[in-house]
Amino acid sequence: MKSYVLNGPNLNRLGKREPAIYGKATLADVERYCREEAGNHAVEFRQSNSEADIIGWIHEADKAGGIIINPAAFTFTSIAILDALKMFEGPSNIHKREPYYHHSYVSKVATAVIAGLCAEGYRVATQAMKSLLK
Repeated sequence: MKSYVLNGPNLNRLGKREPAIYGKATLADVERYCREEAGNHAVEFRQSNSEADIIGWIHEADKAGGIIINPAAFTFTSIAILDALKMFEGPSNIHKREPYYHHSYVSKVATAVIAGLCAEGYRVATQAMKSLLK
C-alpha cells in the first residue's frame, strides 16, 4: 500500500509566495519531509494547479491506500474534489485565517484535518497515514 500526497494550486510556489503566511519551506522541502517520515512506505507526491488532475489522482489513489491532500484554494470552491473524496474509502485547518477561509468542502469527508502546522503538517500527516494503514 502507498500514500498519495496531493497538492493543489500555487503550492508549487511555497517558500516564495507570502512567506510570512505560508513559511519559507518549499514544496521540495515538504516532499522530503514526507519521504523521510514514510521510510519504506511508498509515497506518490504530486502537485497541480489543475482541478481535473487532482480529481484524477484521487480516483487513481482509490486502489493505493491513503490520501494526504492540501487542495489549497480548491478547499473552498471544489464540490468536484469533495465528490471524488467522498468515493474514496481509505483514510484520508484553515481556521486562523479570514472567515471566508473557514468553510471547507474537503474537511467534510476527511478522516482527519491538520491545520496551522505549515510544512510540518505534512510530516505529521504522513506519520498518521502510516499508522492508519497498518
